[in-house]
Amino acid sequence: MIATVDPTTGTVLKEFAAHTAEEVEQRIAAADAAYRALASTTFAQRAEWMCAAADILEAEVDEVASLITTEMGKTIGTARYETLKSATGMRHFADNAERYLAVEHPVDASSAGASSLSVRFDPIGVVLAVMPWNYPLWQTIRFAAPALMAGNTGLLKHASNVPQSALYLGELFERGGFPHGSFQTLLIEGSQVAPLLDDRRIRAATLTGSVAAGASVAEAAGRNVKKTVLELGGTDVFVVLPSADVARAAEFGVNARVQNSGQSCIASKRYYVHTDVYDEFSESFVLRMGATVAGDPRDPDTTFGPLATERGRRDVIELVQDAVDKGATVLTGGAMPDGAGWFYPATVLSGVTPEMRIYREECFGPVACLYRVDDLDEAIERANDSDFGLSSSVWTNDDDEVARLEREIVAGGVFVNGLTASFPGVPFGGVKDSGYGRELSSNGIREFVNAKTVWRA
Repeated sequence: MIATVDPTTGTVLKEFAAHTAEEVEQRIAAADAAYRALASTTFAQRAEWMCAAADILEAEVDEVASLITTEMGKTIGTARYETLKSATGMRHFADNAERYLAVEHPVDASSAGASSLSVRFDPIGVVLAVMPWNYPLWQTIRFAAPALMAGNTGLLKHASNVPQSALYLGELFERGGFPHGSFQTLLIEGSQVAPLLDDRRIRAATLTGSVAAGASVAEAAGRNVKKTVLELGGTDVFVVLPSADVARAAEFGVNARVQNSGQSCIASKRYYVHTDVYDEFSESFVLRMGATVAGDPRDPDTTFGPLATERGRRDVIELVQDAVDKGATVLTGGAMPDGAGWFYPATVLSGVTPEMRIYREECFGPVACLYRVDDLDEAIERANDSDFGLSSSVWTNDDDEVARLEREIVAGGVFVNGLTASFPGVPFGGVKDSGYGRELSSNGIREFVNAKTVWRA
């Protein structure tokens, strides 16, 4: 079902018919035609359109934030922040795309027997984007802004529970001035994604989602020899060592877990705390987690809202119950509240062991697993004992420890004395089952271009 379902009540607000095969074909054809037009425009022209689209987004921030909150339940404050951050990201690529894709002269031409030698970065065509519901605007913009500024066009298959956000995005860039077809939304079911990659007009794909979904898209793309970028979630670590400001770490540790109701790939999920400060951290962290307010996302006093889907809450409940059944201790939370909506309380577990599913699986809800470690070696070893490797947050004021953590933690990012975040000018992505390739920055905009060598005798 493609529908807006209010997660605070479970009420279906609006259903949408999936696009027919004919409608999908029309959109692919329009994207292909728009690519031929867009590829011949200048960076300056594309930047003008991109900034105009950002202006529209900022002018409509209240409407858009309300739509996001209605469709997936994040607090209205964080929805506004996401909307404005998306506009900032659009302006970043408007301002920097030409620099990121400037012609390079990597070596002296004579070393290659040439009178001149350069590398240029050309667009490749239509890119299919499969995006999740947890950040319905930002996840899409961090692909769309660099892709369009590079001269590519995009087709968006968004999550089925945020169709109105998807349709808004499908019109935004054309409203800013981009040629018709430059960025469009496909209202289709997940099962229809992989077959799209058999179409020769679609030249690449990017996906943020589950490992299974990523593997399916990568398989279809590989069969068709097409480039993919995958961001597939994580079980990020939060490491606290004795030299850290423990009170500050506990305060930030709560936000690291309950931000977006815990529905964030880069939210900390595994907390490894040195034994010397474990009791101090645990007492403060558990108290703060228990004091968070889950409620109406439109209420400014609400810390976090409901989970976005009924199935998502069921998955969280099952992971916690499995851990408890196998001996884990609930330090706070853990009980499903009464009433309507898909709410789940901030929860802290201790005594989590490898035979419990939550030890390895990503828990997409406000549930933290708290572990005691004896030293830095154990913290690093356990941090790396995961199939995922997206990012990490480490808390220490010892420079030698920082040097080891940034070198030895196997992840796409290490954030020292702060929370993992994404920024337009900084590469974002992971390793292992967290995926491959990068979004944002010069790295992200170069994922979907042809690095073309130009050699002249």
